[in-house]
Amino acid sequence: MVRRVRAFGPASIANAVAGFDVLGFALDEPGDVVICSLSEKAGIRIAPMTGAFQDLPTDPDKNTAGVAVQSLLKKHGIVQGIEIEIQKGVPIMGGMGSSASSASAALVAVNELLELKCTKMDLLPFILDSERAATGVPHADNAAPSLLGGFNLIQSLEPLQVLALDIPPNIFCSVVHPHMYIKTRDAREILPHSIPMAVATKQMGHIAGFIAGMQTGDLDIIKRSLVDELAEPHRSKLIPGYWEVKQATEEAGALGCGISGSGPSMFALSQSEEIAKQVALSMQKAFSVAGLKSDLYISGISKLGARILD
Repeated sequence: MVRRVRAFGPASIANAVAGFDVLGFALDEPGDVVICSLSEKAGIRIAPMTGAFQDLPTDPDKNTAGVAVQSLLKKHGIVQGIEIEIQKGVPIMGGMGSSASSASAALVAVNELLELKCTKMDLLPFILDSERAATGVPHADNAAPSLLGGFNLIQSLEPLQVLALDIPPNIFCSVVHPHMYIKTRDAREILPHSIPMAVATKQMGHIAGFIAGMQTGDLDIIKRSLVDELAEPHRSKLIPGYWEVKQATEEAGALGCGISGSGPSMFALSQSEEIAKQVALSMQKAFSVAGLKSDLYISGISKLGARILD
Protein backbone atom coordinates (compact mmCIF):
# COMPACT_ATOMS: atom_id res chain seq x y z
CA MET A 1 0.00 0.00 0.00
CA VAL A 2 1.28 3.48 -0.91
CA ARG A 3 1.51 6.00 1.92
CA ARG A 4 1.03 9.25 -0.02
CA VAL A 5 -1.13 10.27 -2.99
CA ARG A 6 -1.36 13.65 -4.74
CA ALA A 7 -4.50 14.49 -6.72
CA PHE A 8 -6.00 17.38 -8.70
CA GLY A 9 -9.59 18.66 -8.59
CA PRO A 10 -10.59 21.19 -11.26
CA ALA A 11 -12.68 24.31 -10.87
CA SER A 12 -16.14 24.14 -12.38
CA ILE A 13 -18.88 26.39 -13.71
CA ALA A 14 -22.34 25.70 -12.31
CA ASN A 15 -25.70 26.63 -13.85
CA ALA A 16 -24.12 27.48 -17.23
CA VAL A 17 -26.71 30.30 -17.45
CA ALA A 18 -29.58 28.16 -18.77
CA GLY A 19 -29.56 25.34 -16.23
CA PHE A 20 -29.94 26.61 -12.66
CA ASP A 21 -28.74 23.85 -10.29
CA VAL A 22 -28.77 21.20 -13.04
CA LEU A 23 -25.98 22.11 -15.50
CA GLY A 24 -22.25 22.36 -14.85
CA PHE A 25 -18.92 21.78 -16.53
CA ALA A 26 -15.31 21.27 -15.50
CA LEU A 27 -12.43 23.56 -16.45
CA ASP A 28 -8.93 22.51 -17.41
CA GLU A 29 -7.70 25.13 -14.94
CA PRO A 30 -7.53 26.46 -12.30
CA GLY A 31 -7.80 23.67 -9.73
CA ASP A 32 -6.82 22.46 -6.29
CA VAL A 33 -4.04 19.99 -5.53
CA VAL A 34 -4.65 17.77 -2.49
CA ILE A 35 -2.06 15.48 -0.91
CA CYS A 36 -3.36 12.68 1.32
CA SER A 37 -1.07 10.57 3.50
CA LEU A 38 -1.51 7.68 5.91
CA SER A 39 -1.09 8.56 9.57
CA GLU A 40 -0.45 6.44 12.61
CA LYS A 41 -2.75 8.74 14.60
CA ALA A 42 -6.49 8.17 14.32
CA GLY A 43 -8.69 10.80 12.72
CA ILE A 44 -8.27 13.34 9.95
CA ARG A 45 -5.88 16.25 10.21
CA ILE A 46 -5.74 19.09 7.69
CA ALA A 47 -2.57 21.16 7.40
CA PRO A 48 -2.76 24.95 7.06
CA MET A 49 -3.69 25.91 3.50
CA THR A 50 -1.10 26.77 0.88
CA GLY A 51 -1.50 28.14 -2.63
CA ALA A 52 -3.14 31.30 -3.92
CA PHE A 53 -6.14 31.14 -1.57
CA GLN A 54 -5.56 30.16 2.04
CA ASP A 55 -8.40 31.50 4.19
CA LEU A 56 -10.12 28.17 4.90
CA PRO A 57 -10.71 26.20 8.11
CA THR A 58 -8.47 23.26 8.95
CA ASP A 59 -11.11 21.69 11.19
CA PRO A 60 -12.15 18.53 9.25
CA ASP A 61 -15.76 19.09 10.36
CA LYS A 62 -15.77 22.52 8.68
CA ASN A 63 -13.53 21.93 5.66
CA THR A 64 -15.32 20.40 2.68
CA ALA A 65 -12.44 18.05 1.85
CA GLY A 66 -12.44 16.89 5.45
CA VAL A 67 -16.21 16.40 5.53
CA ALA A 68 -16.15 14.41 2.27
CA VAL A 69 -13.32 12.13 3.41
CA GLN A 70 -14.92 11.56 6.81
CA SER A 71 -18.17 10.60 5.09
CA LEU A 72 -16.31 8.14 2.86
CA LEU A 73 -14.45 6.53 5.77
CA LYS A 74 -17.62 6.25 7.87
CA LYS A 75 -19.45 4.56 4.99
CA HIS A 76 -16.71 1.94 4.72
CA GLY A 77 -16.17 1.56 8.46
CA ILE A 78 -12.54 2.71 8.22
CA VAL A 79 -10.69 4.22 11.20
CA GLN A 80 -7.34 4.77 9.46
CA GLY A 81 -5.81 8.17 10.21
CA ILE A 82 -5.38 10.51 7.23
CA GLU A 83 -3.35 13.68 6.85
CA ILE A 84 -4.52 16.15 4.20
CA GLU A 85 -2.63 19.03 2.58
CA ILE A 86 -4.58 21.39 0.31
CA GLN A 87 -2.96 23.69 -2.22
CA LYS A 88 -5.77 26.06 -3.19
CA GLY A 89 -5.81 27.30 -6.76
CA VAL A 90 -9.57 27.95 -7.01
CA PRO A 91 -10.85 31.28 -5.63
CA ILE A 92 -12.77 30.98 -2.35
CA MET A 93 -16.41 32.19 -2.48
CA GLY A 94 -15.83 33.01 -6.14
CA GLY A 95 -18.52 30.90 -7.78
CA MET A 96 -16.05 28.46 -9.35
CA GLY A 97 -16.75 25.37 -7.25
CA SER A 98 -13.95 25.87 -4.74
CA SER A 99 -15.48 23.51 -2.18
CA ALA A 100 -16.08 20.78 -4.75
CA SER A 101 -12.60 21.03 -6.25
CA SER A 102 -10.79 20.25 -3.01
CA ALA A 103 -13.36 17.64 -1.96
CA SER A 104 -13.16 15.80 -5.29
CA ALA A 105 -9.35 15.76 -5.23
CA ALA A 106 -9.32 14.52 -1.64
CA LEU A 107 -11.77 11.72 -2.39
CA VAL A 108 -9.91 10.34 -5.41
CA ALA A 109 -6.66 10.56 -3.42
CA VAL A 110 -8.05 8.64 -0.42
CA ASN A 111 -9.74 6.13 -2.71
CA GLU A 112 -6.33 5.40 -4.23
CA LEU A 113 -4.49 5.60 -0.91
CA LEU A 114 -6.73 3.01 0.78
CA GLU A 115 -7.26 0.91 -2.36
CA LEU A 116 -11.04 1.15 -2.01
CA LYS A 117 -11.62 0.69 -5.75
CA CYS A 118 -14.66 3.00 -5.73
CA THR A 119 -15.84 4.38 -9.06
CA LYS A 120 -16.21 8.14 -9.39
CA MET A 121 -19.99 7.76 -9.26
CA ASP A 122 -19.51 5.84 -6.00
CA LEU A 123 -17.61 8.86 -4.64
CA LEU A 124 -20.04 11.55 -5.78
CA PRO A 125 -22.49 11.24 -2.82
CA PHE A 126 -19.68 12.06 -0.40
CA ILE A 127 -19.03 15.38 -2.16
CA LEU A 128 -22.74 16.12 -1.87
CA ASP A 129 -22.40 15.57 1.87
CA SER A 130 -19.67 18.21 1.94
CA GLU A 131 -21.71 20.61 -0.23
CA ARG A 132 -24.64 20.24 2.17
CA ALA A 133 -22.34 21.07 5.07
CA ALA A 134 -20.94 24.13 3.25
CA THR A 135 -24.10 25.66 1.79
CA GLY A 136 -27.06 23.83 3.29
CA VAL A 137 -27.96 22.41 -0.13
CA PRO A 138 -26.52 19.17 -1.61
CA HIS A 139 -26.33 20.54 -5.15
CA ALA A 140 -24.30 18.57 -7.70
CA ASP A 141 -23.75 21.07 -10.50
CA ASN A 142 -20.21 21.79 -9.23
CA ALA A 143 -19.60 18.43 -7.54
CA ALA A 144 -20.36 16.24 -10.56
CA PRO A 145 -18.24 18.05 -13.18
CA SER A 146 -15.32 18.56 -10.78
CA LEU A 147 -15.26 14.85 -9.99
CA LEU A 148 -16.39 13.34 -13.30
CA GLY A 149 -15.21 15.95 -15.79
CA GLY A 150 -17.05 17.09 -18.88
CA PHE A 151 -20.35 18.92 -19.23
CA ASN A 152 -22.97 17.40 -16.94
CA LEU A 153 -26.74 17.47 -16.64
CA ILE A 154 -27.94 16.64 -13.14
CA GLN A 155 -31.14 14.81 -14.02
CA SER A 156 -31.96 13.85 -10.43
CA LEU A 157 -30.53 13.94 -6.91
CA GLU A 158 -32.80 11.22 -5.52
CA PRO A 159 -31.89 8.88 -7.06
CA LEU A 160 -28.59 10.45 -8.11
CA GLN A 161 -28.49 10.53 -11.91
CA VAL A 162 -25.92 12.47 -13.94
CA LEU A 163 -25.84 12.59 -17.73
CA ALA A 164 -22.79 13.58 -19.77
CA LEU A 165 -23.49 16.02 -22.61
CA ASP A 166 -21.58 16.14 -25.87
CA ILE A 167 -19.18 19.07 -26.14
CA PRO A 168 -18.86 20.86 -29.49
CA PRO A 169 -15.24 21.11 -30.67
CA ASN A 170 -13.21 24.26 -30.01
CA ILE A 171 -15.48 25.60 -27.26
CA PHE A 172 -13.49 27.69 -24.78
CA CYS A 173 -14.46 29.36 -21.56
CA SER A 174 -13.40 32.78 -20.27
CA VAL A 175 -13.76 33.29 -16.52
CA VAL A 176 -13.13 36.56 -14.74
CA HIS A 177 -13.06 36.59 -10.96
CA PRO A 178 -13.56 40.08 -9.50
CA HIS A 179 -11.91 40.74 -6.15
CA MET A 180 -15.01 40.49 -4.00
CA TYR A 181 -16.87 37.73 -2.18
CA ILE A 182 -20.39 36.36 -2.38
CA LYS A 183 -21.37 33.56 -0.02
CA THR A 184 -23.39 30.81 -1.69
CA ARG A 185 -25.95 30.96 1.13
CA ASP A 186 -26.45 34.69 0.51
CA ALA A 187 -26.77 34.17 -3.25
CA ARG A 188 -29.46 31.53 -2.65
CA GLU A 189 -31.36 33.60 -0.09
CA ILE A 190 -31.81 36.45 -2.57
CA LEU A 191 -33.78 34.16 -4.90
CA PRO A 192 -37.60 34.09 -4.82
CA HIS A 193 -39.32 31.03 -3.35
CA SER A 194 -41.73 30.80 -6.28
CA ILE A 195 -41.82 31.94 -9.89
CA PRO A 196 -44.65 32.58 -12.36
CA MET A 197 -45.62 29.75 -14.69
CA ALA A 198 -44.76 31.89 -17.72
CA VAL A 199 -41.18 32.36 -16.46
CA ALA A 200 -40.77 28.64 -15.77
CA THR A 201 -42.06 27.79 -19.24
CA LYS A 202 -39.63 30.19 -20.92
CA GLN A 203 -36.72 28.76 -18.94
CA MET A 204 -37.66 25.20 -19.89
CA GLY A 205 -37.35 26.30 -23.50
CA HIS A 206 -33.93 27.80 -22.88
CA ILE A 207 -32.45 24.72 -21.22
CA ALA A 208 -33.99 22.36 -23.76
CA GLY A 209 -32.56 24.47 -26.57
CA PHE A 210 -29.15 24.62 -24.92
CA ILE A 211 -28.96 20.84 -24.52
CA ALA A 212 -30.12 20.36 -28.12
CA GLY A 213 -27.42 22.75 -29.27
CA MET A 214 -24.74 20.91 -27.30
CA GLN A 215 -25.80 17.52 -28.61
CA THR A 216 -25.93 18.67 -32.24
CA GLY A 217 -23.00 21.09 -32.09
CA ASP A 218 -25.24 23.92 -33.32
CA LEU A 219 -23.61 27.07 -31.95
CA ASP A 220 -26.50 29.32 -33.04
CA ILE A 221 -28.91 27.34 -30.86
CA ILE A 222 -26.45 27.45 -27.96
CA LYS A 223 -26.06 31.21 -28.36
CA ARG A 224 -29.75 32.03 -28.25
CA SER A 225 -30.35 29.57 -25.40
CA LEU A 226 -27.79 31.06 -22.98
CA VAL A 227 -30.51 32.90 -21.07
CA ASP A 228 -31.42 32.79 -17.38
CA GLU A 229 -34.92 33.90 -16.38
CA LEU A 230 -34.60 32.44 -12.86
CA ALA A 231 -31.49 33.40 -10.88
CA GLU A 232 -29.51 36.07 -12.72
CA PRO A 233 -32.24 38.76 -12.66
CA HIS A 234 -31.83 38.67 -8.87
CA ARG A 235 -28.15 37.77 -8.41
CA SER A 236 -26.99 40.39 -10.90
CA LYS A 237 -27.77 43.01 -8.24
CA LEU A 238 -24.91 41.61 -6.13
CA ILE A 239 -22.25 42.11 -8.83
CA PRO A 240 -21.07 45.63 -9.75
CA GLY A 241 -20.66 45.95 -13.51
CA TYR A 242 -22.75 42.85 -14.33
CA TRP A 243 -24.58 44.37 -17.29
CA GLU A 244 -21.47 46.08 -18.63
CA VAL A 245 -19.59 42.76 -18.52
CA LYS A 246 -22.36 41.02 -20.45
CA GLN A 247 -22.40 43.76 -23.07
CA ALA A 248 -18.61 43.62 -23.39
CA THR A 249 -18.67 39.87 -24.08
CA GLU A 250 -21.32 40.30 -26.76
CA GLU A 251 -19.27 42.98 -28.49
CA ALA A 252 -16.15 40.77 -28.27
CA GLY A 253 -17.89 37.88 -30.05
CA ALA A 254 -18.81 35.46 -27.24
CA LEU A 255 -21.63 32.96 -27.65
CA GLY A 256 -23.00 34.06 -24.30
CA CYS A 257 -22.13 35.17 -20.80
CA GLY A 258 -23.45 34.76 -17.30
CA ILE A 259 -22.72 34.39 -13.61
CA SER A 260 -20.47 31.48 -12.71
CA GLY A 261 -22.37 29.54 -10.08
CA SER A 262 -23.48 31.89 -7.32
CA GLY A 263 -20.91 34.52 -8.37
CA PRO A 264 -19.21 36.91 -8.27
CA SER A 265 -17.13 35.36 -11.08
CA MET A 266 -18.63 35.63 -14.53
CA PHE A 267 -17.93 33.39 -17.48
CA ALA A 268 -18.43 33.39 -21.22
CA LEU A 269 -18.37 30.65 -23.85
CA SER A 270 -16.67 31.27 -27.19
CA GLN A 271 -16.09 29.26 -30.35
CA SER A 272 -12.28 29.57 -30.32
CA GLU A 273 -9.45 30.12 -27.88
CA GLU A 274 -8.49 33.38 -29.57
CA ILE A 275 -12.00 34.81 -29.17
CA ALA A 276 -12.07 33.58 -25.57
CA LYS A 277 -8.89 35.55 -24.83
CA GLN A 278 -10.35 38.76 -26.27
CA VAL A 279 -13.60 38.16 -24.41
CA ALA A 280 -11.77 37.70 -21.10
CA LEU A 281 -9.87 40.96 -21.56
CA SER A 282 -13.09 42.81 -22.35
CA MET A 283 -14.71 41.36 -19.20
CA GLN A 284 -11.75 42.37 -17.08
CA LYS A 285 -11.86 45.90 -18.49
CA ALA A 286 -15.58 46.19 -17.71
CA PHE A 287 -15.00 45.10 -14.11
CA SER A 288 -12.18 47.63 -13.86
CA VAL A 289 -14.53 50.41 -14.96
CA ALA A 290 -16.88 49.24 -12.21
CA GLY A 291 -14.06 49.66 -9.71
CA LEU A 292 -13.08 46.01 -9.29
CA LYS A 293 -9.71 44.39 -9.86
CA SER A 294 -9.98 40.84 -11.19
CA ASP A 295 -8.21 37.66 -12.22
CA LEU A 296 -8.90 35.99 -15.54
CA TYR A 297 -8.72 32.38 -16.71
CA ILE A 298 -8.94 30.92 -20.22
CA SER A 299 -9.78 27.23 -20.33
CA GLY A 300 -11.17 24.44 -22.38
CA ILE A 301 -13.83 22.15 -20.94
CA SER A 302 -12.02 19.39 -19.09
CA LYS A 303 -13.07 15.83 -19.86
CA LEU A 304 -10.90 14.41 -17.07
CA GLY A 305 -12.28 15.79 -13.83
CA ALA A 306 -10.52 14.89 -10.57
CA ARG A 307 -7.48 12.70 -11.07
CA ILE A 308 -4.37 11.25 -9.51
CA LEU A 309 -1.16 13.16 -10.21
CA ASP A 310 1.27 10.87 -8.43
